[in-house]
Amino acid sequence: MKEEIQNYNDKQAPEDKAICHLLANTINRSLPEAENKIWHAHPVWFLDGNPVVGYSKLKDSIRLLFWSGQSFDEQGLQNEGKFKASEARFTSVEQINIADLERWLVKSREIQWDYKNLVKRKGKLERLNNSLYLLQK
Repeated sequence: MKEEIQNYNDKQAPEDKAICHLLANTINRSLPEAENKIWHAHPVWFLDGNPVVGYSKLKDSIRLLFWSGQSFDEQGLQNEGKFKASEARFTSVEQINIADLERWLVKSREIQWDYKNLVKRKGKLERLNNSLYLLQK
């Protein structure tokens, strides 16, 4: 785990810290090719420069965010914002279903909307064709 993400996790209260560590370790294991860094003050993982998953501390929970999650067709995720993002919120490690999380992470690789070029396209999102990317992996 990158030191800056480790530091972010370590600054959290004990239960939140445990949630953050579990999320980071699972994301790193499931998306080993992803670049990860602190982006807008929160841990975020990118595939080819496109943000796909991250988490942040909210007042009452840890929010796991998938930038393209509304296209995953998953009951465990709630729509977030006006684009294609969805989220899950956790207040304890026991709430995290690892099988669900791993399935969502697979979908985060397979189903992506182009957030990397959102500004260039003046706020218009386009679906990325990841078939070539998936064949290379």
